[in-house]
Amino acid sequence: MDFSFTAEDEAFRDELRAWLDINLTKFLESWDTDDDPGGGQVSGFDRTQERRKDWQRRLNEGRWAAINWPKEWNGREATPVQNALYAEEMARVRAPGIYNTNGIWQIGPMIIKWGTPEQQQRWLPCILNAEEHWCQGFSEPEAGSDLANMRTMAILDGDHYVVNGQKTWISSAHLARWGLFLLRSDPTAFDRGAKHEGITAFIIDMETPGIECRPIRDITGDTMLNEVWFTDAEVPIDCRLGGEGEGWQVAMSTLGHERVGTAGLSITMASDLKSMISAARAVNPDALDDPELRERIARAFTDIELTRLLNYRALTKILKGQPNWPEVPLAKLQWSKISQTLAELAVDLLGAAGVLGKGGPDAIDGGTWTRNYSWQRYTSIGAGATEIQKNIIAKKAIKLPRK
Repeated sequence: MDFSFTAEDEAFRDELRAWLDINLTKFLESWDTDDDPGGGQVSGFDRTQERRKDWQRRLNEGRWAAINWPKEWNGREATPVQNALYAEEMARVRAPGIYNTNGIWQIGPMIIKWGTPEQQQRWLPCILNAEEHWCQGFSEPEAGSDLANMRTMAILDGDHYVVNGQKTWISSAHLARWGLFLLRSDPTAFDRGAKHEGITAFIIDMETPGIECRPIRDITGDTMLNEVWFTDAEVPIDCRLGGEGEGWQVAMSTLGHERVGTAGLSITMASDLKSMISAARAVNPDALDDPELRERIARAFTDIELTRLLNYRALTKILKGQPNWPEVPLAKLQWSKISQTLAELAVDLLGAAGVLGKGGPDAIDGGTWTRNYSWQRYTSIGAGATEIQKNIIAKKAIKLPRK
């Protein structure tokens, strides 16, 4: 593997570090009160959203919000190495989340690639400046790991499409003004045995009559996931992204952007491991003398370091013009495994304090570790189910014989 960086990459990292040293400090100071910087009173969830908007807008002012976008759209046209450096630096300083993660990393690049100039002017500015929230609607009750099995129909009727059906597990759809959706525009595709065909991508106004978002309460009590129902919803033809039937190509290029930022995961997880050890040292120090727990800490540290090296190996292959296979599905499996390992380890390290949840006066770190114990189960499904990833690796990478 090549661990060296070019002069341009070093300059990129140095510029980002210098910007973060100044601007992240200013941002944290401005939000270190019960009031928002604008002088209004906001709290709880609304305050979090306003905070994310503010941080994204500051990033955008420094051209750090959308580093993969073209320079004419305030981007930096970042290389794969610079993407990795960006993710690592953001993880190192524990930078806040942004308001439009889907819009910046996935949907925006697709509008740039597939959209008309009019569509770009219409939608890209509001993604960049955090004016409007965006969601992405691909999954359906019968189309999760098998995305091409989608059934939600969009039938052309004059100058618009009539949409009927259901999407599910759509993050933040109830907050979004716009969403990128994949819909079945050719109802004959299944009969023809060509379910990957006849799929079209649309940018949909979530306030369109006939669209209903129904939040799904997860195991932690949060409601960020949604079902989205379409009942004779009319979507204008100029909201189609790409040509009719090109939705599968749009989806595949969009999903490619989901892997951006994985280089920072190992740094975030290493930081989490150190934080839980510090918390245990404060409230349950005897746990750190337990041989079994010490071994679990060592194994977690080793797995995190393995993941870091796996990411660098994938990056090296990209730089050599080679497909980063099977590193991508392997990295996803590592992420799932380590996330759940750390969640369980934290609760065990904290002992009795590990059962104190959010809202309790004595909860450790605001109940973060207790919440993660339940929440991190989603990593077995999010970004690709563990069982599917293992099947893909077994079939395409290891080439195991099928029964």
